[in-house]
Amino acid sequence: QVHLVESGGGLVQFGGSLRLSCAAPRSILSSFRLFTMGWYRQAPGKQRDLVARITTEGITDYADSVKGRFTISRDNGKKKVYLQMNALKPEDTAVYYCNVVGSSDWGQGTQVTVSS
Repeated sequence: QVHLVESGGGLVQFGGSLRLSCAAPRSILSSFRLFTMGWYRQAPGKQRDLVARITTEGITDYADSVKGRFTISRDNGKKKVYLQMNALKPEDTAVYYCNVVGSSDWGQGTQVTVSS
């Protein structure tokens, strides 16, 4: 079971920025550095989609919709994952979740709302 805690969401204007943080639970602290981690988002009425992922070695991949605007990073010492979100658009409005890629055990998420 993997349950991470997301924070950093909020209300921002079109073109604004946010930095999301994800903290690993105690149960995976010792193995955190071995996992590929991802950020996902889910808007009302839509499925949950992967927007960014980062491997153990730091290799990153992004959905086309966020490429060039979002940056995923990780700190294996602090056992945290981050998502820097720039040039935000109203279409980015969603609940954002972090998780071990491949896991279906979801945490609370953090709400990101971008006004027009």
